[in-house]
Amino acid sequence: MIAVGVVVRVAFSVLGQFHRIAVAVFLGLVITAVLRPVAGLLARFMPRPLAVAAALIGGIVLVLGALALVGETVADQRTGLEKEFVAGIDRIERRLEEPPFRLPADAFDDLQSRIGKLLSDHRSTIISTAVSGASRLVEVLTVLALALFCAVFFTHSGDKQWQWLCDQLPDRARQRFAVGAGAAWRTFTGYTHGILLVAATNAVLVGIALFALGVPLAVPLALLEFLAAFIPLIGSPIALAVAAVVALASKGPLVALVVVALIVVIGQIEGHLLHPIVMSWAVRLHPVVVALAVVGGAVAAGVIGAVVAVPLVAVVWSVYQALRGGTGGPARGAAPAD
Repeated sequence: MIAVGVVVRVAFSVLGQFHRIAVAVFLGLVITAVLRPVAGLLARFMPRPLAVAAALIGGIVLVLGALALVGETVADQRTGLEKEFVAGIDRIERRLEEPPFRLPADAFDDLQSRIGKLLSDHRSTIISTAVSGASRLVEVLTVLALALFCAVFFTHSGDKQWQWLCDQLPDRARQRFAVGAGAAWRTFTGYTHGILLVAATNAVLVGIALFALGVPLAVPLALLEFLAAFIPLIGSPIALAVAAVVALASKGPLVALVVVALIVVIGQIEGHLLHPIVMSWAVRLHPVVVALAVVGGAVAAGVIGAVVAVPLVAVVWSVYQALRGGTGGPARGAAPAD
């Protein structure tokens, strides 16, 4: 436990000095792990540069299509959602005024006035936060552009880049470096493919359940579940808690309780079925180590740290095992991207 905490803390302390570049390279490696098999398949029928371009453009179209679908769903349901939310909030207020809560009828009016006063008193702070958010958006777009730039070259000629790097090392270190890096890449790609499969399965299950319950915004909430699944242990419950709030405001407490029960069911499926079957061959970490890594990464680098921590610890552990056992990897720096 101490070793895991030290590794996570030291790694994120170093990466924190160049966090934008580190995040961009990490995202580039994730994109490479996803697109390289597709590009390799397409390269059988077309030149390699064209195959890489087709895989990259196809991935971008898929992501933009999912975002467009979410935007269209929200726009189509906006009018109905406003009415449902207003009616749902009224129902919640009436229930809280009844036994056993017995809140005074003007409690929510007073709360609304206080919120309005708080917003007016901190208007300048809110405006400055919005302006800083715009600058953050520019930083995010820059990081994404750099990640795509790196992914293109990693996917196209990552093996040549890797061979060049191995050639710069002393002969005595080349073998162990190739073994450790090969194990690291196998673990990283296995984790990436596994977490994508787990996230997609969770999103499909959540989307079907919310659609069957008649909860509005089923598609956006399913996409939120997909993204949250990249944070092990805590991401999925947080996304489903948001779905429970939406169900409470739109469909009432009974449907919200069903969604809360769904949190337990999805957690059991993810923890006892998906992760053991899908992830065990790529990531062999005890749940306590995963929890410590997630918390340590979140403390060190926020949400990005929580996402990166588990694959980072898994890669470090796989490299340690490969070097200790002397297994895996070719005799001369074959590209881990293979």
